Formats: sequence, structure tokens, C-alpha cells
Amino acid sequence: MNKVVLVGAGGKMGCRLTDNLKDSSYSVSYLEVGSEGLARMHQRGVTAAKPEEVVPDADFVIFAVPDVAIRTVTSALVPLMKAGAMGVSLDPAAPLAGHLFDRSDITYFATHPSHPSVFNWEPEEQAHFDYFGGIAARQSIVCALVQGPEEMYAVGEELAKTIYAPVTVSHRITIEQMGILEPALSETFAAAIVSVLKEGVDRVVELGVPKDAAYDFFLGHINIEMALLFGKLPGGQFSDAALKAIEIGKPLLFKENWKDVFEPENVKKQILAIT
Repeated sequence: MNKVVLVGAGGKMGCRLTDNLKDSSYSVSYLEVGSEGLARMHQRGVTAAKPEEVVPDADFVIFAVPDVAIRTVTSALVPLMKAGAMGVSLDPAAPLAGHLFDRSDITYFATHPSHPSVFNWEPEEQAHFDYFGGIAARQSIVCALVQGPEEMYAVGEELAKTIYAPVTVSHRITIEQMGILEPALSETFAAAIVSVLKEGVDRVVELGVPKDAAYDFFLGHINIEMALLFGKLPGGQFSDAALKAIEIGKPLLFKENWKDVFEPENVKKQILAIT
């Protein structure tokens, strides 16, 4: 299996995949309809194909399009795919929302990057500042076989390692577990908390603390606190004063039932909202 069709090749994610695929061992065709996307493809030296000319012969069709467009895009393209081919979703939301076109004789595979860890160490400047990954910084990925023969998992994983390279570890999980990771853990939970962290620092600046001092102080403390909590400093621990401050802060900031954000019914609501 070698022929890939990348749908949305000129989009934000599509461009990253295009950059990794165009010089790979895969034979790649690119689909794009937006003028800006077509311009970005031109900058990369690739051109858009016609769906009816490339999809029927493809071994893989990667859907690098927004979640809200997946239903429309798969409804148009999946009927063109040959039996035994693989449709690749770059996010668990569409599969879990039932937005992938229903066809039992193809494989569906889902994969998503973890993005480079905050603890990632890269010796080169380009890699250090590759926050999203897929260019130079190392990252892990998660993969799930949504439907299809078991032997197709390894085939999909190999493609995933190519589009997200350089990859350190590929974690096999279920599509349901992927939904817990995104959007529940990484966006509904983590992105909400991080946005509140930023609001907290901004409030401190409003109270008169110089911005540079507040940012330096806060980001430095976040660094050490995360290192302590995530096991990067073996034997390290919070001071007694810090532990008391945490006890004061948690009930002031969080509802008692905040962990319900990860319960299946809540994850489903989040997925339906973003799709």
C-alpha cells in the first residue's frame, strides 16, 4: 500500500503533512479547493489533483479538514474509494460523532499528535521552537483502529509516523480513549485551565506588578511545579508552605465535581459541540 491522497493539503494541518509526505516513500496526490490553500501548495511545489482521478486508486485517503467539514467531505469522497482502502482521520471527534461516511468494506484509522512535551530537550534551535511538532521536534503520537482488519493497524501506524515525523513513540489506544484525550483532557480541561492561568497573570499585572516581572516569576514557578508533579525531579517535593497554599487554592478555584468532564456522557457532549 503506497498511494496516498491528502485531502485539505493546503490547510494549516495539511501543509505540515504535505511537507512530510512530498519527499517520503509514498506516492502522494493532493486535494484542495481554497484559493489560499492552493497558494500554499504552490509554494511547496505541489499541485491539486481531481478527486475522481486519484481517490479510486488510493490506498489511503487522509482527511486533513476541520471537524465540521468531515461529514460533507467523507460523504463525497468515501464512495469513490476502492474496497480495502484506508480512510485516515486526524482527530477522534468525527469518528465518535458518527460523521464518517458509513462503508463496511474499507478501514478507518484515527491518529493524532501529542505535540512536543514541555520537557522536550532539543539541541538545535529550529527543533526547540517547533512547538507543534511535525517539523523538527520529537513527539509521540496516538493511534486507533476504528474499523477494519487487525493487520491494517500496523499499516496505518507506519503512515502516521511519516506524517507526524520525527516520532519517538506511537501509543495504541481505542478511539474512545482518544476522545478522552482530545477534546476532554487536552482542550476542555487543559486549554481551559491554561487560559485561566494567563488571566491570573494578567490580573496580577493589573494590580500593579510589572508585566515582565510577573511573567518571569510565574513561568519559572510553573516550570518547577510541573517538574515536581510529573516526576521529572525524583525525590523532589513541594514545601510545607506550598502544600498549604494548594489546599487553600483548590476549593477556591474548582468545583467538587470537576472530574466529571472526563465521564463518557460529557465527552460525547463536547464532541458533538465541536463537530
